Amino acid sequence: MSRNNTHAVQKLAVAGVLTAVAVVGSFLSVPVAGSKCAPVQHMVNVFAAVLLGPWWGIGIAFCASLIRNLLGIGSILAFPGSMVGALCCGLMYHFTRRLSLTCTAEALGTGILGGLAAYPVARFAMGIAPAGFTVYMIPFFISTLAGSILAYLLLRIFEKSQVLDSVMR
Repeated sequence: MSRNNTHAVQKLAVAGVLTAVAVVGSFLSVPVAGSKCAPVQHMVNVFAAVLLGPWWGIGIAFCASLIRNLLGIGSILAFPGSMVGALCCGLMYHFTRRLSLTCTAEALGTGILGGLAAYPVARFAMGIAPAGFTVYMIPFFISTLAGSILAYLLLRIFEKSQVLDSVMR
């Protein structure tokens, strides 16, 4: 197998593990204002940004949201929240390579942009009438803040213990 194929298989394996962590981690969710806040998904978004890049992160967020919805343990609001956050933090890490900015981009991307994107999904796809256009921003922000802080702490620990060096080779 060529080096490029080996690298692609390794990325796919990491993406599969991160997707599984996001799905299993969704059992640690808290219902807030019609959405299920799952901080582990946001931690996974940051991990995906650092280990794989923005496009993989979006794919992982989509797959995890789909699986959670198919299993009945998620809400359709997981799609805009997790995917927008994955894009924002993935692009931030790609361009800056700074973990603090990446975690901030995840929190603001999911909390603000994902929260705003959730309104039309709730209104038109779920058939509910949220109280206002910004109603999902606070619950999404609470969820993503917890996940972003968790990701920051774990990635710093992994960095100091050189665990990431073996994964990133």
